[in-house]
Amino acid sequence: MRIIVDAMGGDNAPQATVRGALQAIKELGAEVILVGRGEEILETLHADGIAELPAGLEITHADQVVEMCDNPATAFKEKKDSSLTVGLNLLKEGVGDAFVSAGSTGAWLAGGIFKVGRIKGIDRPALAPALPTMAGTPCLLLDCGANMDCKPDYLRQFAVMGSAYMRGVLRVSNPKVGLLNVGAEEEKGNELVKAASPLLREQPGIDFSGNVEARDALSGQVQVLVADGFAGNVLLKSTEGAVGFLFAQLKSAMTSSFLTKLGALLLKPKLREMKHKLDYQEYGGAVLLGIDGVMIKAHGSSSAHAFARAILQAADCVDAGIVDSIKAALAQTPAKA
Repeated sequence: MRIIVDAMGGDNAPQATVRGALQAIKELGAEVILVGRGEEILETLHADGIAELPAGLEITHADQVVEMCDNPATAFKEKKDSSLTVGLNLLKEGVGDAFVSAGSTGAWLAGGIFKVGRIKGIDRPALAPALPTMAGTPCLLLDCGANMDCKPDYLRQFAVMGSAYMRGVLRVSNPKVGLLNVGAEEEKGNELVKAASPLLREQPGIDFSGNVEARDALSGQVQVLVADGFAGNVLLKSTEGAVGFLFAQLKSAMTSSFLTKLGALLLKPKLREMKHKLDYQEYGGAVLLGIDGVMIKAHGSSSAHAFARAILQAADCVDAGIVDSIKAALAQTPAKA
């Protein structure tokens, strides 16, 4: 197995990408292809005391970098020698089995759709992160920002792909699917969710549980949560902000006096466990489902550990044959419900 990594993507590149790749190679035993400016990659290795390329690590030179200020719709075309474009080409050509990047989300999405291509029967690929839940099993949210305006059939396709991912990659035998809405009652919601609901109920191969309010998204009552990209992104960012606020308040409260510091010391193992459960870096990245290849979008500020988790997530998708699983699930129903 060979995982392609955009070595220049992200706020902490190439240091975090290189170190994450080394960690993943050690844990996984797979090969990693780092795509980017070779001299900067080698400088990072040398700074860490590594004089020669470790076994399992390759470098494919790409001189350009897609910056956040570049036009996301055309950047992968205009910068043909960028780490992003070269990485996408390697995936398309079958040189590697998956592609991981923390660079520009817009350019990465556009490149995936127009260069790698969609699975037949999928109108719009969906960006799908895994959210922690109180039940312990993550909930896959899709879409979280790739498609701001959706049609009802897109949401049906999201449900099919999300269910296939949960079964194949996270080993949930019968994932329950929920539809993000402003209320649990069937008569509530906008025209999109009202039209999507019967499509989900009639779709073979998924277990549709009905509407789910945002406050219940992390309860664990569903393992796949379907939404248009606008609502999904608002939910995701609100959740990230709430977690950050929670930890800031906990830190402030537990360092306010000697007694609270003592209590924090006693609670330290449980607090560390809670932080581990809520930390996005432990969940890898968001998978782009619906593309005819495995693509993982790591967080822009990913650390080396987060990159390693994203690479391991990509390997899990390859091992599970997620692309073929989605194709098989789509075969159970016409492309247009």
